Amino acid sequence: MKLSGSQWIAGNPSSESSKTFRAANPATGESLDPEFREASKAEIDAAVSAANAAFDSFRNKLAESRADFLETIAEEVLALGDPFLERTAAETGYPLARCEAERGRAIAHTRQFADVIREGSWVDARIDLPDPTRKPLPKADVRSLFQPVGPVAIFGASNFPIAISVLGADTMSALASGCPVVIKAHPAHPGTCELAATAIHRAAERTGMPSGVFSLLHGTSHEVGIQLVEHPGISAAAFTGSLAGGRALFDAANRRPVPIPFYAEMGSVNPVFILPGALQSRSAAIAEGFVSALTQGVGQFCTNPGMVLGLESDTWDSFCQMAAEGIKKTEPATMLHAGIHSAYLTGLEQRLEHESLELLSRSGTTASDEALEAAAHVFRTTQQGLVDDPTLFDELFGPVSVFGECGGPEDFIELAEKLEGSLSATIHGTESDLAEHRDLISVLQKKTGRLIFNGFPVGLEVCHSIHHGGPYPATTHSRFTSVGTRGIERFVRPVCYQDWPNSQLPMELQNANPRGVLRMLNGHRTRDEVS
Repeated sequence: MKLSGSQWIAGNPSSESSKTFRAANPATGESLDPEFREASKAEIDAAVSAANAAFDSFRNKLAESRADFLETIAEEVLALGDPFLERTAAETGYPLARCEAERGRAIAHTRQFADVIREGSWVDARIDLPDPTRKPLPKADVRSLFQPVGPVAIFGASNFPIAISVLGADTMSALASGCPVVIKAHPAHPGTCELAATAIHRAAERTGMPSGVFSLLHGTSHEVGIQLVEHPGISAAAFTGSLAGGRALFDAANRRPVPIPFYAEMGSVNPVFILPGALQSRSAAIAEGFVSALTQGVGQFCTNPGMVLGLESDTWDSFCQMAAEGIKKTEPATMLHAGIHSAYLTGLEQRLEHESLELLSRSGTTASDEALEAAAHVFRTTQQGLVDDPTLFDELFGPVSVFGECGGPEDFIELAEKLEGSLSATIHGTESDLAEHRDLISVLQKKTGRLIFNGFPVGLEVCHSIHHGGPYPATTHSRFTSVGTRGIERFVRPVCYQDWPNSQLPMELQNANPRGVLRMLNGHRTRDEVS
């Protein structure tokens, strides 16, 4: 399919702006065709207006129809074939196998959302039956469920151009809930975004969805994103990216005359604690797993293990040396785009000049700046070195980590207390270790969204139980996840019906429970009808 370089508004191309940009192959610097046009304010207005015009029709579609729409999106994505993967590889430097795996993840997630809304219990239907004889006042009939909030603005991520972008969980959870979507494509992979958008438009046409259910906007400037978030027709927004970018948009969302929820996932340091039992019995395996986790995807994961902590001992020294040897065997690789590479180089230079940090190891080959390559680096310091410098607790996006040497369990706890909110925390240990470090676990439960035992944080399992979130600054709302089917809860709100005629209630609240969903009836979960 030939790319247009246009906005796609309610299924139609639009090219009003004269401001253009191109994607580039990060490995070669080659400029890629075609030129893409920056969205104008009028085009942003048109996209949001189309979404609002589509909202009532879309949210009132039967859940079965929305599930068919999502499954058809999955079919149309597969129908894009190899050209889709080849464009993604050209825009990101990722190998084709990685692009194919990402496509598989996006398709699986889309189908998961289809299954969830088809089954229907996600709406959390609740019914409290009336009691007209109650004294001193009669009890009303009160029923509630989740309903969609309205058009949602979504920002594509750079590091997952398929699975956390146009086809990501943000988009699919919003569509599953009944919310139209206006997405700002990431400027580093606009061709990938446009191809993905065509799959959604084709699916919308095939399943009879209103045309304004989805629109795609391009832009390199911050103004496009700010205008989208500030638009009065947008009811919620979701973002994956840097702390600075997420915070700027979050602040804009809250400055509005009518603030909206803004769900930003902004990364974290993802500490790894290696407890004595594991250090003694599995040092080599843990070192090997760490090297793999740090360098996977050139370290361009929000769950990259940026800090590893262990107790001072000969075994810890041995672990550090094994990890160092593993890092030396790695090769530099191309990062996603010049912006990420520049930030990596700046952060790395600061670490290299840091007085309390010892460079423990780096990739064995020199990285090429022209090819936007990043070499893996591991630094070593003491617990006191970490305590004295809060900047070492900041995320450095790329294959860089700091090993911290602790004197005892109390040092683990002190460092855990200093952590800001994190997407994940990992503990390597035995069951006995866990029992002996309950206080550490108690602190980590307050600091993170996902606790991992004897594993590593990269490679999220996309499933119903996963929680990809955490306290600020990992995210702006720690209760919600950006991966997994619970993500649908970001784009709904509870609506309550009091003393409403049964025939006019949403299906999930009607006495006969025609959809057979699991409901809370007078405080107890059941699929029973109301007699």
